[in-house]
Amino acid sequence: MKKPLLLLFCLLLLGTVAAQEGEKKPKVGVVLSGGGAKGLAHIGVLKVLEEAGVEVSYIGGTSMGAIVGGLYASGYSANELDSIFNSLDADALLRDYTPRSSQSFFEKRNDEMYALTLPFKGFRLGFPTAISKGLYNYTTISKLTDHVRHIRDFTNLPIPFVCIATDIETGEEVVLHEGVLPDAILASGAFPSLYYPVAIDGRLLIDGGVTNNYPVEELRKMGADIIIGVDVQDGLKDRDEIKGATGVLVQINNYQMIKKMEQKRKLTDIYIKPDIHAYNVIDFDEGKSIIEKGEEAARKMFDTLAALGKGAPLKKERVPVTDSLSIEQIKVKGLDSYTRSYVIGKLSFKPDSKISYDRFNRGISNLNATQNFNTISYSFEPGKKDDVLILNLTENPVNRYLKFGLHYDGLYKSAILVNLTQKKLIMRNDVTSLDVILGDNFRYNFNYYIDNGFHISYGFRSIMNSFNRNIATDFSEGELLDQLNLGSVNIDFTDISNQIYIQTIFAQRFMIGAGAELKFLKIKSENLDENEPVFDNSNYFSLYGYLKFDSYDNRYFPNEGWYFSGEAKSYIYSSDFTRTFSRFNIIKGDIGTAKNLCNGFTLELQAETGFALGEETVPFFDFILGGYGYNMINNFRHFYGYDFLSLSGNSYIKGAATLDYEFIRKNHINVTANYANIGKNIYEEGNVLSIPQYSGYAVGYGIETIIGPVEIKHSWSPETKEHLTWFSVGFWF
Repeated sequence: MKKPLLLLFCLLLLGTVAAQEGEKKPKVGVVLSGGGAKGLAHIGVLKVLEEAGVEVSYIGGTSMGAIVGGLYASGYSANELDSIFNSLDADALLRDYTPRSSQSFFEKRNDEMYALTLPFKGFRLGFPTAISKGLYNYTTISKLTDHVRHIRDFTNLPIPFVCIATDIETGEEVVLHEGVLPDAILASGAFPSLYYPVAIDGRLLIDGGVTNNYPVEELRKMGADIIIGVDVQDGLKDRDEIKGATGVLVQINNYQMIKKMEQKRKLTDIYIKPDIHAYNVIDFDEGKSIIEKGEEAARKMFDTLAALGKGAPLKKERVPVTDSLSIEQIKVKGLDSYTRSYVIGKLSFKPDSKISYDRFNRGISNLNATQNFNTISYSFEPGKKDDVLILNLTENPVNRYLKFGLHYDGLYKSAILVNLTQKKLIMRNDVTSLDVILGDNFRYNFNYYIDNGFHISYGFRSIMNSFNRNIATDFSEGELLDQLNLGSVNIDFTDISNQIYIQTIFAQRFMIGAGAELKFLKIKSENLDENEPVFDNSNYFSLYGYLKFDSYDNRYFPNEGWYFSGEAKSYIYSSDFTRTFSRFNIIKGDIGTAKNLCNGFTLELQAETGFALGEETVPFFDFILGGYGYNMINNFRHFYGYDFLSLSGNSYIKGAATLDYEFIRKNHINVTANYANIGKNIYEEGNVLSIPQYSGYAVGYGIETIIGPVEIKHSWSPETKEHLTWFSVGFWF
């Protein structure tokens, strides 16, 4: 108690002398240490400083101290910082989260097929540099500091500011007091292995805590007379307290920091150490209580702090909120393998436009979703009338990946997916992907795609699907099954489709495309007592066009959004194994919407239809309903209440409603009702809107996992009185 009382006496004496001589009060510097989520305690300390009337003249910090300190320096009050950090997504702070709406159709498919992706460079497997690029943090801080976006000298901020980073190549301490504020803040907080290094002036920078986690000396250099220090660093832990890789890295870093702190404390006039030993560096979801711990620690020294104050609580003007940007020009730096039009196309906004910040952040998220850039940073410079956007990109040097997936369903059975993806194989912007699916049924999917952003893109794909199963349709409107008095037939199904296509994006969200397809179809049954157990063994040539829209936030368990897919296909040639082919067309469409109701409840409504045009159609391309959990190809569609591929016809209409309840995070219970009419030419017969012929109901449980959804569905139908239970494991492919 003697030291705080002595310090209080000295401060009161200094204040009295200063008042008598008409001098200004001593300049107060605040230094904030790093400590991950523990650094949220800094906000609580700042709240008490403002309550005590302490006007901060300089502020500096490292890592989380730099983030809090940088925002405070830009003009925010402590209460504003409290509100800001309590509103952030704790999960997104620690990992790259790319909203599904920001992904292209190709990228959506990528994220919804593969459980594991590994770099494959020089024919050697590698591992990612870090878990997260920290893009959520970057876009958040950039928006929060928009009001000071043109300031490059941090001494010109409302409160002069400094932060510390570390050069990853030399291990040198880097003092950051100028540049782009979000870049400096994020570089100081780039925790090794968790966040990618940040490039500034040709140097790769990581967390400043590696070299100087408590930069009290820099505050002295800036001119601070009195320094208030807030220390949220961990002490050394024993083996039982060290948890995970993050804990090991923190322990290693703390070896030298603890040794240095004894001297640094001597340079600190008012030293505050909140009691936050119960929290770890990634406990961002405990932010509220950590902030309270900071308040508690500072309040114990309130009298000492008040002696530095103005005698009344400090009031700061609110920082103006910016909701839009006016961008006169876009300058893109760092491109080698990708074109400027590709980047602008992904951003989905063009120069000389005024856009909302939300739309701007969606554009940055779109660019990040491509996985073609290791780092994405930006700044704004004054232009002739509006801002010039300076976009700095670092292309991902890895252009080859191995990807893996697992799946099980009742139709294709067990499957292991191995994918090789090669970018820039032939030309800029191209992606080559080969899926090989091993298991009960061999399949493959090859795709070569050139993505030209908002210009027309084009590609080639080849897909093979095969399975063996007893099904209740015989591809001849039931005639064969009736003749043989059978309820089902065992078939071997093989489909090899080769397509060329062109497509483009319009109105930012719609994809429209057209192409040509050559399909080989073989369907046979070895258990029929006939001389010719082959149903079909033909090639088919067709032309097709399609329109797609997908704003679902989750493919398997959507909470919000819309989905639409429409396709028209004209079959104009066949090698005609059955000698019955004549030209015909197929039109089909699928629309759905999901709406979060309340407290974890979501309602999803879906409707779909399809029909054939032509006097004679090929029954092997009929719409076939039944089952759940498999990857739907051709005209195979899910339908509860009936087993896999049970109902068929050349036209159908179906509706479904699902009520999903997420009772624990990523755990879902749902109920579904679906109804359908299906048959031959139901639109011509006037049966399309009649009372549904077929209905089915299902209750299910699903959990979202790293390999995809794991689901169990129990289904039944009032017409058949049958009960069916299906298991589906992993992403559908």
